[in-house]
Amino acid sequence: MSFCRQIVLATATTAAALLAGPALAASPSKVNPDLVQAARTHGKVEALIVLADQATPTVAPLAADADYKQRRRALVQSLRARADSQQLSLRIWLDSRGIAYRAFWIANMVQATLSADDLDALAARSEVARLETNPAIAAKLPQPDRAPMAQAGPDATLAVEWGVAKIRAPEVWAAGITGQGVVIGGADTGYRWAHPALQPHYRGWTGTTADHNYNWHDAIGAANSLCPANSPAPCDDNGHGTHTAGTFAGGDGGTNQIGVAPGAKWIGCRNMNAGNGTPATYIDCMQWMLAPTDLAGNNPDPDLAPDIISNSWGCPVSEGCTVGNELTQAVGHLNTAGILFVAAAGNSGPQCNTISDAPATDFAAFTVGATDINDRLASYSSRGPLSVARANSRAYIGKVDISAPGSSVRSAYSATGYSSLSGTSMATPHVAGAAALVMSAAPWLKGQPALVMKLLRQTAQRTGIANTSSQANQVCGNWTAANWPNPMIGWGRLDAYAAYQAAVQTQPPRAVGGR
Repeated sequence: MSFCRQIVLATATTAAALLAGPALAASPSKVNPDLVQAARTHGKVEALIVLADQATPTVAPLAADADYKQRRRALVQSLRARADSQQLSLRIWLDSRGIAYRAFWIANMVQATLSADDLDALAARSEVARLETNPAIAAKLPQPDRAPMAQAGPDATLAVEWGVAKIRAPEVWAAGITGQGVVIGGADTGYRWAHPALQPHYRGWTGTTADHNYNWHDAIGAANSLCPANSPAPCDDNGHGTHTAGTFAGGDGGTNQIGVAPGAKWIGCRNMNAGNGTPATYIDCMQWMLAPTDLAGNNPDPDLAPDIISNSWGCPVSEGCTVGNELTQAVGHLNTAGILFVAAAGNSGPQCNTISDAPATDFAAFTVGATDINDRLASYSSRGPLSVARANSRAYIGKVDISAPGSSVRSAYSATGYSSLSGTSMATPHVAGAAALVMSAAPWLKGQPALVMKLLRQTAQRTGIANTSSQANQVCGNWTAANWPNPMIGWGRLDAYAAYQAAVQTQPPRAVGGR
């Protein structure tokens, strides 16, 4: 039975007692009005059935030197057990009506295509907290640069790309640390895995053959002109995902040194179909990253989860993403499981208060702004601070954690070629790659995302890092670019070598868990 994609069939032995569900008065307020309108117009509508319990389950305390994978296994077991228990009656109800669905456990919810009558019936069930839309959200993906950089045209070879050199990754390589022993996951438009700069670094490649089980997942159930539905091998119908993977772990072993951590391995999940993602596809990939499965969606194994996930996507409320709280909880689960979740701030700058979409708004995420070759904050880079309503009690609510090279970044793009793109999407994989270098140098930091985030923040470069000339005196909230941290640049611009130096000074616990 498919773990996250196939129809989930609940046991029939308890069906007689559970088919009707709780007998309650209908609760129309539970139903997103857009769902009702769509169901009346089209007959049926794709919906997300959200259950009330979304909190991170309590996991028994472990010793400081315990294997971090032990905690991850316990968390996954708890999340799956909760979903199996709390969704049981709902699944039986859906089965009895022949309604196909996907049940999720990283977010306690079920995706199904429903009629107006179905919506009414589900709104009356006590275990159902809300019924939400699952819209296709068009990502504003960067396009290849047309104007050349100050030092090179958009497709010119620099050997070591300027962003990689700017954050001093080659100085870390010179110490023998290239990211070896670390796995980076990417959730994006997909990946052209056979690209000469990506294939050698793909965890599913042995050097002669490929095994995509546990290394690739396609959350898109529909085909387009470039990718089949549920593609059995990594596929990219845009180039955006390929570009980001090239930056965090790519390199052809020759003149195209495009990746920050070329010694790391990568795995991937496609969460956008021709640039369009849905809350369900975003959650599907997050769930798979926490416990990768085989290609049939079976036999989840949290031990094969990545150490870091690079995320260059957003789920705006303005475009119908009304399950932001559930996305936030899913990010929290990944963080609790010891996985560093790196997220792009977005490209809605230069105004303040333009970081507004999950996952960039989530405090468990490490949110990244973009700088250019001259260490100026890019005009498009989204700024904070977050609105008070979305912030918690922390003193700093700027929500840009760090900035990194993002303008005219050259990386893998087409089947075998390269191109330059600009955006916080390009800055984010620089940070994911730098985190891999840190974990590679100090393996005891794997499974400790809070410590890695702290190291990257504390070692960020501030000298010579400026806001854009047009916004040199910008004030966002109560902060200017002269205050550190600030809602525009965060703690500063990423410095991989300084982070590496700090990492090797940290003390390992008495025992180390690892791959």
